[in-house]
Amino acid sequence: MSLPQLSPNTLHVVIDMQRLFAEDTAWHTPVTKTILSNVIKLCDVSGHRSLFAKFIVPPRAEDARGRWRDYYNRWSTMTGDVLEPGMLDLMEPLGDLAGEHDVVEKETYSVFGSSKFLDRLAVDKIDTVAFSGVETDVCVYASVLDAIDVGLRVILASDAIGSADEAAHQAVMMHLAPRLSEQLEVATTKAIMDAWMCGD
Repeated sequence: MSLPQLSPNTLHVVIDMQRLFAEDTAWHTPVTKTILSNVIKLCDVSGHRSLFAKFIVPPRAEDARGRWRDYYNRWSTMTGDVLEPGMLDLMEPLGDLAGEHDVVEKETYSVFGSSKFLDRLAVDKIDTVAFSGVETDVCVYASVLDAIDVGLRVILASDAIGSADEAAHQAVMMHLAPRLSEQLEVATTKAIMDAWMCGD
């Protein structure tokens, strides 16, 4: 399916493509390696208009706020004091593609929890966002809903997202995304690339 031409003020947002999820941890999400090539293709076509969101964990569960403390008590091996150094880094070669100002950190599921991300949207007058990354049913979907709420054109790269829970991924793609058909476009990497090149 073809995609209408993209605005010059489009941003490709890569969610949580980090060693934390790509490697052998309690949050291992094997699909990161499956979708990596398509994420890279979107980075190549978008150039400096790619932004990389990184999920940041607290040093210890007690350093988290509110119910996040319960969350990190459950996932105690995923706190900063326990994880090996560098596990929050972007997986390669994405680290080499990210410019100095193209990485934002978030302590929330949604990238909209990052003030630096909100600043980027405002400064660059972004009106369209295309999402890739993990996990479809958690951080990606939370970010999609927030983007819709502020009125952006929102595109989900169907073959550049994924989850450790395939059933949950399919639930989003087959049941939740179609409910937002007026506000959410779902397209392949190729369709997004074609629409992006038409807009340049």
